Amino acid sequence: MTQTTPVATIVLAAGKGTRMKSDLHKVLHPIAGRPMLMHLLASAQTLAPARQVVVAGHGRDQLEKALGASATIAVQDPQHGTAHAVQQAEAALAGFDGDVLILYGDVPFVRAATMQAMLDRLHEADNPTAVVLGFAPADTLQYGRVIADGDRIVKMVEHKDATADERACTVCNSGLMAVRSADLFGLLARVGNDNAAGEYYLPDVVNIAIADGRTCAVVVTDDADEVAGINSRAELAQAEARWQHRRRQTAMADGATLIAPETVWFAWDTQLGRDVTVEPNVVFGPGVTVADNVTIHAFSHLEGATLASGVQIGPYARLRPGAVLEEKAKVGNFVEIKNSTLHKGAKANHLTYLGDADVGAGANIGAGTITCNYDGYFKHKTIIGERAFIGSNSALIAPVKIGADAIVAAGSAVSRDVGDGELRMVRAEQLMKPGWADRFHDAMKKKKG
Repeated sequence: MTQTTPVATIVLAAGKGTRMKSDLHKVLHPIAGRPMLMHLLASAQTLAPARQVVVAGHGRDQLEKALGASATIAVQDPQHGTAHAVQQAEAALAGFDGDVLILYGDVPFVRAATMQAMLDRLHEADNPTAVVLGFAPADTLQYGRVIADGDRIVKMVEHKDATADERACTVCNSGLMAVRSADLFGLLARVGNDNAAGEYYLPDVVNIAIADGRTCAVVVTDDADEVAGINSRAELAQAEARWQHRRRQTAMADGATLIAPETVWFAWDTQLGRDVTVEPNVVFGPGVTVADNVTIHAFSHLEGATLASGVQIGPYARLRPGAVLEEKAKVGNFVEIKNSTLHKGAKANHLTYLGDADVGAGANIGAGTITCNYDGYFKHKTIIGERAFIGSNSALIAPVKIGADAIVAAGSAVSRDVGDGELRMVRAEQLMKPGWADRFHDAMKKKKG
């Protein structure tokens, strides 16, 4: 079905997250380099919501900083349950007439297609008042149950309040719900707290609607992991592992070769082309784009980097934000690149640091070369011309420009520009003292003896 009714989202994120034992708000803990809340909001954004409300309590200032103007913050203080939390969004949704999706900030991987399925069910012929997202886990644990006849809900019940027969039901309540705004807040106002926990439960809006003679429905996801909540560091690690496994499968399906997939770690926005080879123990931080026919050797770390076709890096290479490698550039063992461009065919094969540099096409950077780009106060740029040759163990003291086809002799510390085709050699005079080392060793042996 095509969604034509306006949509609003309410994301519950008011819990203290005490099991995380962290000063960082639970929903801001990252998975694949992105806060879990942002994973969820990105999925919801595909529905083009007219309004987004995040219900906060503990750590409100952190959420405001992370969200900026992308969502309205509603505050739940004190916390009296999920129904009470959703009620706090009423003012933020004043005047809104449409469908409301209720989501959870610590359930980050709900697919947009699943959200759409809930909204579609809300508009089917039987006109349900609410649609609940159910799931059927291998172990029902302490989850609330959705007692249904087909997909029409008979009763919602929390585990602690359920009978033995009700606990035998395998369809569990994820907590996610779709409700029309015209119905939602009226139902919430009727929710009581006569239960084992003395809290106002969101599922009770379904029971109230059913008691009124109205229909409510359940949509059951075929992937229980989709609605897995994250409440502890261990569950965070499990969520990361699930995300990484799926991303590796996608990368290989799209034409990349991962030699040892379980050792490669992606960020949420990593982009890989076709016929890319990734060797073991490679880590992608955020902001990496890799074109076709690139080889990334083992134990390399990339973040904020752009690699063109035919590039080779590593092993043990580190590409930091702003690293741009053009076609067939090569970065080798223990080379670090930061905020620098290596143009077509440029090479830095060994033990080199290039920061704030522009390296011309076909240039060769010798082992042990560094660009001295920071003077303690400001960053400065090094420009290396096409086909220039920088000898081993050279220090290029920025700001400095090395001309095209120039040669910098090994061991030079260059602080002034080098013209096109010039040789620059900056070395101290070599002194020779015959016999000095023999006399030194003799003297030291006598002292030690």
